[in-house]
Amino acid sequence: MTNTIFLDTPENFNFKNTINSHGWSDLLPFELDEDSNLGFVFTDAETKKPIYGVISESGGRLAVKLSEQPASEEKIIKDVRHILRLDDDLSEFYKLVKKEKSLKWIPKLCAGRLLRSPTVWEDLVKTLCTTNCSWSATKKMTANLVEKLGEPSKIGKKAFPTAETMANVSADFYREEIRVGYRAPFFVELAEAVASGKVNPEAWLNSGLSGKDLKKEMKKIKGVGDYAAENLLKLVGNYEGLALDSWVRAQFYKKHNNEAVCDDKEIVKFYERFGNWRGLAVWCDMTERWFDV
Repeated sequence: MTNTIFLDTPENFNFKNTINSHGWSDLLPFELDEDSNLGFVFTDAETKKPIYGVISESGGRLAVKLSEQPASEEKIIKDVRHILRLDDDLSEFYKLVKKEKSLKWIPKLCAGRLLRSPTVWEDLVKTLCTTNCSWSATKKMTANLVEKLGEPSKIGKKAFPTAETMANVSADFYREEIRVGYRAPFFVELAEAVASGKVNPEAWLNSGLSGKDLKKEMKKIKGVGDYAAENLLKLVGNYEGLALDSWVRAQFYKKHNNEAVCDDKEIVKFYERFGNWRGLAVWCDMTERWFDV
């Protein structure tokens, strides 16, 4: 048996532009090398043990080279498809942005698929680590979570900690060891709620709720405000919210408002024409310089 799994990709998929779509590739257990190979620590469906894998392009397909043979390939394949959003249908979004001269590059470069974690739980915790702090602080908090609470694979690479694991440590531990500051009690409460089944973030993927109502559900989590909820909406496939933070605002002022500060209402109005895709439109617009346009 081989330790490499091959996956076909849709026509409008670009591996490099997907893994560089936002900063998640900088956060453990993701590892992005200089050749655009994406490492990640998966969890085997049967053994529940971590398995390290590296995703790369190979002959027009994706190759997932695993550090060991999994008991079942099915979950690994499912996770890769989820992480890279291989099943997302962006055809409607592409039709909209093709009408905009400044955004025609998006479908041309097959951009718009936002890298995400294999679980909403992981994306939720990471999003909480992005609020009210610098990106370097976000990276440090996430690295601490993985390194101090993650289960190691056979080669030593550690997985993102489960809710059960995170529920077994105190707020003081989060404060002193993980260095999460004010988030410490939020992490304890959230982990306990998810571990007990009281809260199920994975249900947000197919909730059937409108973006407005799903956002309300997300904001019931302590520490999740408008920005965090709208960022999470994007990661579960809903682009109704703009997820405005200081970085996005600054980029908008520079690109569309002669560097002058304006009210958020002006930013909302600017992207109204993209309807339910406005959150993806603003993100791609603000990150254009990240791509070889």
